Amino acid sequence: MAKVKLTDNLKSEYQELFNSCYIYTNRKDLVESIIARLLPNQNDYEDVASQLGIPWYFIAVIHNMESSLNFSKHLHNGDPLTNRTVHMPKDRPKDGNPPFSWVESAIDALILRRLHLWDDWSVPGLLYQIEGYNGWGYRLYHSHVLSPYLWSYSNHYTSGKYVADGSWSDTAVSRQCGASVLLRRMAEKRVIYLEAEQVPTPVVRAVNQGKPILRYSSSGKIPYAQELQEFLNQLPDIYVKPDGWPGKNTSEAFKKVTGNYLHGDPKI
Repeated sequence: MAKVKLTDNLKSEYQELFNSCYIYTNRKDLVESIIARLLPNQNDYEDVASQLGIPWYFIAVIHNMESSLNFSKHLHNGDPLTNRTVHMPKDRPKDGNPPFSWVESAIDALILRRLHLWDDWSVPGLLYQIEGYNGWGYRLYHSHVLSPYLWSYSNHYTSGKYVADGSWSDTAVSRQCGASVLLRRMAEKRVIYLEAEQVPTPVVRAVNQGKPILRYSSSGKIPYAQELQEFLNQLPDIYVKPDGWPGKNTSEAFKKVTGNYLHGDPKI
């Protein structure tokens, strides 16, 4: 399959999608349960990450996609560690004899994809390598569907998936939580800290109102709040849900940027 290059346009696309990503309400509990299962194994992921210079959370979300966080399966493709891989990539690891440890298999899987040589672990660099891990079929042959490997459970994905190798369905729906969705939620929870590609110039909107435009709300949505949240999400290490309700998380993000809480925040 043809290689997709990480161009400036693709970097911008990844960053914008990540910034505007939010989890479907009926999937929130499932996302939280995956993160709750993932975090206790952080040391295992860091064991591999430290040897290869790869972020532990990249390995963690790939592990969820390929093996449902099962440490008895290959990171390559979810085949059992009791033998070499049967599915693509086949016959891995080449060295050693089964049964393999999860760590040695994971190292083989990541080196096979030359990820130990990759040095762009910004949000776009992360998402590029995650999409590439699954393959470029969505982008190259079904570009009307954003890859569920990245975006399932979010506003960026509804339906369409490969139901088998080379077999496409427009109506099939992925049942897995997308890797980007997990990263986004972990960033919101301050479990991980991600590097944005760039900091945009803010757009200033002049509006004549009696109350300050940028203000805290304890009861629900207010005008322009979603625009504020979307802008904040474009700044490094800030991830808030763009729902138009500027509560605690939005106010704390605003303080991180400006040094002040939103007008009306009880902490003021």
